[in-house]
Amino acid sequence: MEIKLLLLCLFPLASFFLQCNCHCAASKKKGTAASGIRGMFVFGSSLVDNGNNNFLQNKAKVNYLPYGIDFPYGPSGRYTNGKNVIDLLGEQLQLPGLIAPFADPSTKASKIVHGVNFAAGGSGILDDTGSFLGHVYSLTEQINKFEEVTLPELEAELGCNSTHLLSKYLFVVGMGGNDYTFNYFRPSLNGSTILDQGFASNLTNSLSQHLKKLYSFGGRKFVLMSLYPIGCIPMVKSFKPKQNYCLRELNRGVHQFNTQLKSMADAIKEQMPGSNLVIVNQYKIIMDIIKDPSSKGFKDAKRACCDLIPLSEGGNGVSCRKDGNVCGDRNAYVYFDGLHPTEAVNVHIANKAFSSYLKNEVYPINVSQLAKL
Repeated sequence: MEIKLLLLCLFPLASFFLQCNCHCAASKKKGTAASGIRGMFVFGSSLVDNGNNNFLQNKAKVNYLPYGIDFPYGPSGRYTNGKNVIDLLGEQLQLPGLIAPFADPSTKASKIVHGVNFAAGGSGILDDTGSFLGHVYSLTEQINKFEEVTLPELEAELGCNSTHLLSKYLFVVGMGGNDYTFNYFRPSLNGSTILDQGFASNLTNSLSQHLKKLYSFGGRKFVLMSLYPIGCIPMVKSFKPKQNYCLRELNRGVHQFNTQLKSMADAIKEQMPGSNLVIVNQYKIIMDIIKDPSSKGFKDAKRACCDLIPLSEGGNGVSCRKDGNVCGDRNAYVYFDGLHPTEAVNVHIANKAFSSYLKNEVYPINVSQLAKL
């Protein structure tokens, strides 16, 4: 009799857990794209920002023309003429729509099921990078918002523990360039323009801690965007008019970071069992274009496509003049403004990231292969 009573008591409890697990499994299956990926959580700076700065109090906004001149919805806060790498990777992964920016008040409920973008232009791996611009989400703040706001909302929306779902999401991290450019062109931040190997180590060590935190939440698939050759951007000409071409000091610093990024990714994988990390070598992909633009379908790899606001008028060497002139053939230019690539270059990067089998472009596997693991 006691055994029967015990079974009667346990049966409803077992049924409850079974129903929860089934509901969770159903939620996982229902929202997963054909690629095997449910969505993306994006952390980074302007190269992957989908519009967060539109809602923040800072001086790094691009919610005006000519930005977005080729984007289906016009100016959106993307730092290019059209789509950025995140938009294009989402298309490659066959996700149902654009990844919404976290800071948009409407990014709630069903809008977060396929991911959220936390990236903010002007931010960096170091907490104080970009602080002179106003409020920009540092990498620390971005991950805190993911943990404190998005994860609980995702659990509520899908009806199960988010750690069971996160293995089906890509965690994309694209950050570090501002840590170099702002420290180089704004030496007052640290009293020095020397970017030695210790600086790169500081950045990659900090990044590894952030990745471990994302792993602890349940993240298993990571895409890390290496830094591109920022010594070659049009912004360099604004600060150093006599500079004929690429600024070697900056590119050397970036190369040190990228080398340590690869080493860090190899080492951290052992500390994060079951994880997989892919590095997209933007440095090589863009440098190959700069070295021989015509072979990749480009004509101008030095100038910005848009009319930049000069330093003499209070510009920063990066931003396009509001409603200013813009080149006619955007597909022929590598850079849209003083820092950011055109959509044509973003297409090139996204295609390489998704399908290249060259390990010096995507390491150790490509995003398509990562999605299927």
